[in-house]
Order: sequence, then C-alpha cells, then structure tokens
Amino acid sequence: MSDSNFIDALRWTSEAKEKLQNIPFFVRAQAKARIEQLTYKANQEIVTADLVEQARLEFGQ
Repeated sequence: MSDSNFIDALRWTSEAKEKLQNIPFFVRAQAKARIEQLTYKANQEIVTADLVEQARLEFGQ
C-alpha cells in the first residue's frame, strides 16, 4: 500500500502500516476506517501499532 493511501488527518507509524498490510486486502479498507475511527475516539493524531492491535482485539480478528 503506498503512502498516498495514508494522506489524511491522521499519521500512521511504519509499524502500524505494516500491521495493516497483514489484514486481508478485501477487508483492509474497512479495517483502516475502523482503526482510524478508534484513533480519533482515543483523541490521538498518530495511528500506532498498539492502536491497530487494540482494534484487532475489539473487532475480533
């Protein structure tokens, strides 16, 4: 996934981007949206690997 897919209000760490790449492509866009929603809810500006993992646990992957 190119960095152009991550240009928005949130920044993603390289570790978080790697974890996102491990999500199957057919649900990746939905997962990214839910991860970003969780990040906003946590009042964070940077998506970290920990937030991706938290989303995975919350959304049951």
